[in-house]
Amino acid sequence: MTEKLLSPLRTRPWPERWLTRALGAALASAAYLVCVAWTGASGPGALVLAVLLLLLAAYFGRRDDLAWPLLLVAVPPATLMYISHPQGYDNWPDETEWPLQWAFATLVIGAGVLVASSVGRRFRPCEEDSTEGLLSAHRC
Repeated sequence: MTEKLLSPLRTRPWPERWLTRALGAALASAAYLVCVAWTGASGPGALVLAVLLLLLAAYFGRRDDLAWPLLLVAVPPATLMYISHPQGYDNWPDETEWPLQWAFATLVIGAGVLVASSVGRRFRPCEEDSTEGLLSAHRC
């Protein structure tokens, strides 16, 4: 069972690969909805969301190519944040500030996901290269 959960996705059959990716995007969306949309974006909710997204990004960074964690973990919360923008609230900042706040939050989420997925990639098992004896940039 551990082999299935930790092996690279490119070695798995395509239905399992895409089901795992869809589940990752659903988990990122659910984390945003539970931690921010229902509990509020204040302290604990945002911190729990950050930890969950970083763990999810590290997991997908270990299992998949570098671009997939960004698409699976960072895009769903950013999209939900953009869609769920409350309009017409009296206590919400000026409408002209919202695009900048959203862009900054998206940038922070994306950067965090890229860093966490890069760290996850460092824990990948080494694969045997067919070019043994040649120097390569990849280190185990």
